Amino acid sequence: MTTPAAALRARRTQALLHGRILPTILKLSTPNVLGLMASTAIIAWDGYIIGLLGSEALAGAALVFPISMLMLQMSNGALGGSINAVIARALGSGDSDSAERLSQHAVVVATIMSALFTLVMLGLGPYIFKSMGGRGETLAIALTYSNTLFLGASTIWFTSTLSAIVRGCGNMTMPSLMLIVTALLHFALCPALVFGWGPLPAFGIAGAALSTIIVNAIASALMAYYLMREQSPLRLRFRNRALQNDLFNVILRIGLPGAISPVLSNGSILMATAYIGSFGTLALAGYGVASRLEFILVPIVFGVGTVLTTMVATNIGAGNTERALRATLTGSLLVTGVTLALGTTVAVFPILWMQWFTADPEIIRFGSSYLNIVGPCYGFFGLGLVLFFASQGSGKLFWPLIGSSSRLVFVALGGWVVLNLLTPDPRNMFVVIAIGFALYAVITAASILVSRWGAVQSH
Repeated sequence: MTTPAAALRARRTQALLHGRILPTILKLSTPNVLGLMASTAIIAWDGYIIGLLGSEALAGAALVFPISMLMLQMSNGALGGSINAVIARALGSGDSDSAERLSQHAVVVATIMSALFTLVMLGLGPYIFKSMGGRGETLAIALTYSNTLFLGASTIWFTSTLSAIVRGCGNMTMPSLMLIVTALLHFALCPALVFGWGPLPAFGIAGAALSTIIVNAIASALMAYYLMREQSPLRLRFRNRALQNDLFNVILRIGLPGAISPVLSNGSILMATAYIGSFGTLALAGYGVASRLEFILVPIVFGVGTVLTTMVATNIGAGNTERALRATLTGSLLVTGVTLALGTTVAVFPILWMQWFTADPEIIRFGSSYLNIVGPCYGFFGLGLVLFFASQGSGKLFWPLIGSSSRLVFVALGGWVVLNLLTPDPRNMFVVIAIGFALYAVITAASILVSRWGAVQSH
């Protein structure tokens, strides 16, 4: 007898396999985008609140921000994308028991990864931030923010992992609802903890990190409750069954290569941050504010990208690679158009973004210069990232990793040339960053056009 949960899961799978592509992408991505707009607002709100603490606080946050986003991209986009893909592929082939077992192993992987992030950042944080140009008060602020945030890394990993499990079942609404609820909580809690309110003391910049930890703890608890209910389309149950290496391998076969990509892309950002830090605190603060927009574009891309991961994986699991490719083309054109439009707008009118975070004219000048140069290349940024998500669904990540590696090498060598062979000017560094975006997107797109994932086999 078919249970209501199984019937719901089957309907979602059939929509991924046979529904019209663009309407299906729009229908499934709409809750993602709405939820991730809330995530976008959190990033902007944090920048605004931290900006009220002064330019040193903005510079300190700029040092931590790439690493915090690395963790978010690894938990949500890399391993989260792998979890999404393998569960969708199992359900696409009709193997619900494997999907359930994979979800159990995914939680174990999240536990291990969060512990690694906590240990590394608590132990090596001072050395990392010093190598990025952190000194004096800026370094002290960065360490305060970082230590608080990474002590609670597990809450972020559990929220991302449980959301990926639900998305793998074709349910995009529940994770998005959690993003909206936690955003609303964060909007009130963050300033209360930063500046103090009533009986709450003022924690300064650590308050922003504490708020992030608290709202993610709430989200992960609610997601766990949703998955453990009997009515859930995929039950998260820790029964007396031994962990299996082959199931870890299924997750990590895509997850580990996928995790390398955000390491490489954020390595490019860390490298650029270190180079720009050599121009002084105000330049670092301006770059930190302007580049924060890129991490706001990430959730927008993620909204469509996670749908592509699920759709590509489900169709490949069912043996329909051509439909997976058509879905990828449709989704990538959609994302490229949106990110190009936003990038062009802030390139022409950078003050629309910069004015929300600071009134310092020098910080605004540096940040505006960055957006003037890099903004028009945000279409490449969106294209490369959304194709990475689609490639996760296919299990083919070699060439996207080559693209990320090429970007990192180009930024490293180009930055060295800017500082050592050319007249020192941050605008030259901004040109290097823009070309890096284009390089990544072109290599990834060309690889899919040539290979067409023709050798992909369902698992």
